[in-house]
Amino acid sequence: MEALWVSLKLAACVAAILLAIGMPVAYWLAYSTWRGKFLLESMVALPLVLPPTVLGFYALVAMGPHGPLGRLWVALFGHGLAFTFGGLVLASVLYSFPFAVQPLIASFEGVDRRLLDASAVLGAGALRTFWRVILPLSLPGVVTAAVLSFAHTLGEFGVVLMVGGNLAGITRTVSIDIYDHVQSLEYGAANRTALVLLAISFAVLSFVYAVNRRVWTPWTAK
Repeated sequence: MEALWVSLKLAACVAAILLAIGMPVAYWLAYSTWRGKFLLESMVALPLVLPPTVLGFYALVAMGPHGPLGRLWVALFGHGLAFTFGGLVLASVLYSFPFAVQPLIASFEGVDRRLLDASAVLGAGALRTFWRVILPLSLPGVVTAAVLSFAHTLGEFGVVLMVGGNLAGITRTVSIDIYDHVQSLEYGAANRTALVLLAISFAVLSFVYAVNRRVWTPWTAK
């Protein structure tokens, strides 16, 4: 199914990007002592309470031919950013950002500070401590962040419709495909597509809960 493939590709790209940019943000929020960091925390969490149409509208304005991102994109690549797969990825990254950062913050904050002190005493720098101590102990949170980002992107509708439109094979995701079937009174086709999305979402959430309950942990001795 073409729409499902677009959704899976979009979700995979967004999850990978969010892990790459979410880790340094989460690390800073978890260990920074700056008193004003609540401002950044509020910005990170904003998509949780902001209506998707509001976020999608401002993203569309920024990516449009007169917006800063749109003009920059045209200058670099010679074509617009709105109603393209690249624009869809960018808007989805913004929309799913808290679903990646917040699990990472919780995992980083859960690492025993005594281990970090011991690493510093042994001469390890902050970067080496992160890779050798913090990241291995936070792996369930990393997996949760990746899976939640993937699942949230897979089912999004408002932002996708505002920024990407409904272009077959390019920006038509599975949620928009379901909407199109319902609008055309094709309830059988909508039901089949919805069941596929339901099965994928259930499998993803089951995996997350299994990780959080330590049913699967990569370092547990068997």
